[in-house]
Amino acid sequence: MNIKKASLAAIVSLCIVPVSGFAQSEGPQLTDEEAEKAASQYQQYCALCHGDDRQGHVNDHAPSLKSKSLMATGFPWAVMYATAYGRAGTPMAPFFEEVGGPLSREDMWHMGVWLRQQVDVEDVELSREPIKGDITLGEQVYARECSECHGDQGEGGKGTALANHAMLAFTSDEFLKYAILNGRDGTEMVGFADKLSEDEVDGVTAFIRSRSMGWTLEKAVYREPPPADKYVMNPDGDAPDFELKDDMYVMSADLDRAFREGRRMVLLDTRNMALWQAANIEGSVPLPYYYEDIDELAEDLPTDGTMIVTYCECPRAAAESVNRKLTAKGFENTAVLWEGMQGWIALGYPIVMGQTEEVAVAPVHEPE
Repeated sequence: MNIKKASLAAIVSLCIVPVSGFAQSEGPQLTDEEAEKAASQYQQYCALCHGDDRQGHVNDHAPSLKSKSLMATGFPWAVMYATAYGRAGTPMAPFFEEVGGPLSREDMWHMGVWLRQQVDVEDVELSREPIKGDITLGEQVYARECSECHGDQGEGGKGTALANHAMLAFTSDEFLKYAILNGRDGTEMVGFADKLSEDEVDGVTAFIRSRSMGWTLEKAVYREPPPADKYVMNPDGDAPDFELKDDMYVMSADLDRAFREGRRMVLLDTRNMALWQAANIEGSVPLPYYYEDIDELAEDLPTDGTMIVTYCECPRAAAESVNRKLTAKGFENTAVLWEGMQGWIALGYPIVMGQTEEVAVAPVHEPE
């Protein structure tokens, strides 16, 4: 697989801009071919979590992309930045090729236009000016009205993760306030226009903004995947003696024991490539769930019955998807990690982290 290394300049400048012929002021349009490709890429990369019909919350608390409230205020920059650069600290990984994802700048723009065209709603012009509110009052409102879904510290749950530097960097105060007032139709996020006073809305908006992680980010030092002759871990070891749950799932404790015993196996990380590059279970080989040409990698996988274990983020959707593809190719001795990467980490089992360095991040300016 061809892996492009991250470009710090791309991360800092956030240079997702409309491609030639799609000026926003003219009302962006797609050709039939471009729309078909965008729809296909949505199914390939996004439907696993956001749903075949963009309904959201299929896996990993991914939000609805059918919401009129979101599309009226989030196109193009909020939606496209989220897709391009992901949400650090959540299962939403970056999909822009310059930070390890599979999509080009043109792909990103076409995807954003296509998503917007699926929702019949008038655009809402939002100010970029900051909202001045009472942060102390906002903290009280947040604890009372928001924490149940968004987490005590904005970590997310049923609702979006709000204490997230990527989300806060890529959205304006008015974007946040509009969501608070109007909710996200078709989801559990209700509007608070009739429940909160203007001071309370401004306060909670200011409070959420104050939870940003500051003006520094950790940039992962990316690394190449292992070569084919290193896919098999412990090639001289015995096969693992897993007792699989439902004839498919291996538990983290059993996988860790197999590592410590030097068992022979292959471990496939089925998450987005950028997530594998930032941190993974040592010895794993990246095979993102959206990778279409599985025949290419399958040629390098052992066909002698070596156990092949797949894992994803939280906990199994992508891993099961790849497992099904491998089974269809004739690989019989396969398993899926039951708890996923987040469960593995939560249970205290080791991972390999990419080295990181702090980099200064300039304030976000919307491209002209």
